[in-house]
Amino acid sequence: MIRFFGGRVMTLANGIETQDIEVWTEGSKIVFVGKPKAEELDGKVFEREYDLKGNLLMPSFKNAHTHSAMTFLRSYADDMPLQDWLFKQIFPMEAKLDGEKVYWLTKLAILEYLTTGCTAAFDMYFELDDYVKACIESGFRSVLCGAVSGDKSNLERLENNYLKYNNADPLISFMLGFHAEYTCEKELMEGVGKLAAKYKAPVAMHNSETAKEVRECIEKYGMTPTELFDSFGIFDFGGAGFHCVHMSDKDLEIFKNKGVWAVHCAGSNVKLASGIAPIVKMQDKGINIAIGTDGPASNNCLDMFREMFLMTGLQKIACDDASACPADSVLKAATVGSARAMGLSDCDIIAEGKQADLIVIDLFQPNMQPLNNIGKNLVYSGSKQNVKLTMCAGKVLYEDGEFRIGEEPAIIYKKSNEIIESMKD
Repeated sequence: MIRFFGGRVMTLANGIETQDIEVWTEGSKIVFVGKPKAEELDGKVFEREYDLKGNLLMPSFKNAHTHSAMTFLRSYADDMPLQDWLFKQIFPMEAKLDGEKVYWLTKLAILEYLTTGCTAAFDMYFELDDYVKACIESGFRSVLCGAVSGDKSNLERLENNYLKYNNADPLISFMLGFHAEYTCEKELMEGVGKLAAKYKAPVAMHNSETAKEVRECIEKYGMTPTELFDSFGIFDFGGAGFHCVHMSDKDLEIFKNKGVWAVHCAGSNVKLASGIAPIVKMQDKGINIAIGTDGPASNNCLDMFREMFLMTGLQKIACDDASACPADSVLKAATVGSARAMGLSDCDIIAEGKQADLIVIDLFQPNMQPLNNIGKNLVYSGSKQNVKLTMCAGKVLYEDGEFRIGEEPAIIYKKSNEIIESMKD
């Protein structure tokens, strides 16, 4: 059992206020939240007592859209339009990947996630056995998103993965999904809708990331991507759309009515000049919002602090309104919202019985002082330098610059550089 005491706790159960309370964890779960009575502490034996020393304990961030193993392409193909970047640079290099490469590249991503206080990734990629192995060995949580594309022959693989990985490990789950409208044949998307109905399951995919994508979909099908997916029953049990930059009013109504999560990827959208998603309009309609980084080939960071600042900053510019997209809503999107978009309803807030996915934020650094408003500090001035500790499923994986994932960072860096050099050759 681990005891966190002596600081501030932001449970995110009701708003973003902080409380002077304690949190105890046992195994993978939170077992106590509150102010213990003397008799509750008397004779209690803790494996560790962590004195927060006035710092902040809060739920961890969850990255609701990423491609972790794309770390090998960080800064490899920058400053290019999306379609050229994807088809001329990314896809050809990805064709050279194998399972061992994905394993090491995923471990590199996990190091970065942990330094930013992130304990879970909604990951869309391939070589899943090796990806899962890297996550389990590291103690990192992941929701795998189906990444099929092409024709309907890939439906069997999608269904098999859904059944296989939802029973693989407590840290691993799988959501039905496909890459995007522009990489999938109609029969494949129709089949995904049938799988959603069969399992009463949500579905996730890239959706309306660029104006070109939406325009060409309308030319081909007479509908936007969102309308097309809805016509196949893909959203009948909810799900998530990644990016959602170019959304019509009808698209937004579908998201609202079907309970679909819009996963905002501000950094990637800015860097690839895809546009600014209508987040404020979504918020006004009551659409669920989560935050993702997208992959490190397009972002190039896996940093949720940067995503939070970009989300609110871009909305203020787009709306010409400094009050747009307030910090409180952004912080909740990066934590509670992202967890729920990923189906991790037991990892969203600090409460008894929830998973112990927690982070400690150092409040005694210049960028966090004075403590006028801790929530706003996190969004507007916070950074990964403030992350002192990252705990996933009750295990401390990162603390004060040291990693505890069963592998030395130097080895991971060496392997990652060897991989990209061999692929260039």
